[in-house]
Amino acid sequence: MFRTLRRALCVAAALLLPLAGVQSARADVAAEAAGGGYWHTSGRQILDAAGQPVRIAGINWFGFETANHVVHGLWARDYKSMIDQMKSLGYNTIRMPYSDDILKPGTMPDSINTDGKNTDLRGLTSLQVLDRIVAYAGQSGLKIVLDRHRPDAAGQSALWYTASVPESTWITNLKALAARYKGNSTVIGIDLHNEPHDPACWGCGDTSRDWRLAAQRAGNAVLSVNPELLIMVEGVQSHNGVNGWWGGNLMGVAQYPVQLDVPDRLVYSAHDYATSVAQQSWFSDPSFPANMPGIWDKYWGYIFKQNIAPVWLGEFGTTLQPSVDQKWLAELVKYLRSTSAYGADGFHWTFWSWNPNSGDTGGILKDDWQTVDTAKDGYLASIKAPGFDAGGPGPGGPGDPGGGNATCTAAYTVGSDWGGGFNAEVKVTNAGSVPLKSWKVTWTWSGSQKVTNMWNASHTQSGATVTAVNAAHNGSVPVGGSASFGLGGAPGGGTVPSVSCTAT
Repeated sequence: MFRTLRRALCVAAALLLPLAGVQSARADVAAEAAGGGYWHTSGRQILDAAGQPVRIAGINWFGFETANHVVHGLWARDYKSMIDQMKSLGYNTIRMPYSDDILKPGTMPDSINTDGKNTDLRGLTSLQVLDRIVAYAGQSGLKIVLDRHRPDAAGQSALWYTASVPESTWITNLKALAARYKGNSTVIGIDLHNEPHDPACWGCGDTSRDWRLAAQRAGNAVLSVNPELLIMVEGVQSHNGVNGWWGGNLMGVAQYPVQLDVPDRLVYSAHDYATSVAQQSWFSDPSFPANMPGIWDKYWGYIFKQNIAPVWLGEFGTTLQPSVDQKWLAELVKYLRSTSAYGADGFHWTFWSWNPNSGDTGGILKDDWQTVDTAKDGYLASIKAPGFDAGGPGPGGPGDPGGGNATCTAAYTVGSDWGGGFNAEVKVTNAGSVPLKSWKVTWTWSGSQKVTNMWNASHTQSGATVTAVNAAHNGSVPVGGSASFGLGGAPGGGTVPSVSCTAT
């Protein structure tokens, strides 16, 4: 499949059955305790340092791989507010694309507004900005996967090397990043190279083209520096004459698995897209979308279903405009397995993208870099998963024999009001001395406003009084931490109500 470079627009601005006995993880796992330390694999699951299953349920935030040499959107927002919003929406991991350019000494970021926002990024190099993002994500309980997206900002490459960026540079830079964040378990893994495609092969034995062999060389080099990291290995485009998405064809794993020197560190990664990126033959199959699970089984799903290794859908996205894309996304979300039914025993994923300026998919954010595309975000609700522990228990924490009080506060802000309707956000903060397990927010409007939709919480309304209760993924709030939910209502023009929060 030969498609145009999706991110080029960003520079300028046998029957496979689930393995019996493996479905041990359930949604009632103690979410607030999961995710600590470095992670490892066991069969098709990823486990934290304590052996608890975890699920990557995240978002791609791109920009470090472009000529800006930094995540996009910092011209419009503070990076901390973006991470806060990601967390409030229930994303627990950020896949962070980069190019090798940011590892060149003195590489500086472009298009960061430091006037009243991002003030702590003023004068920092691209790598130093990445340090700040990693640090704040970790404080917020989010994990980071670093994604070597491009050899340089000029564009993606079919192979892991180019004439100007040889394999030796690729491996040296991977090792440098592994060393830079060694001991910081916010960075849980490295995606070795984005979307290998023709002439890349899997298992052909030609060391200049065999991506599987290259991934072994690079993965082992990373693990020689930090043996605790997860090594994410994407697929290729073609295998034995069967074509697929760039990076999305993992059929070769069955005969030629990646072999790393450190056990239980390998995660296979696939990419999958809809028609807004490119047409594929399966979209015009008369049985569509019922044919899609079989397609996914063939290319990458069998690895999970046969308990070979965890599978992470590192990219998937769509503008959601064509009806075929809507059917595709609904079927894909079902295939990835809901958290409520399977807990962490499902496919891992990071949606493409947070950014609105991905030319053929758009993003979770709309063009103002603030408003959430609630339709897109809503499709992902069933596969979102709990966040992770932002640190060990402090005074009054789970290990404190003295106990403590669970209390919370809430702040209501109006994001936009156009007369006929409005959007608002409510931020819940843990103001007590023990983690919140769940919360409830109540307010009474002074006018005739009604909730028209709500995300990241459920609600009831009686007259002018609204009661909102946390969703499954954001009820757990650490001491000093926060969670948010949003709502749309009508009519606009109302005053901001007083809100009360109750820990339940």
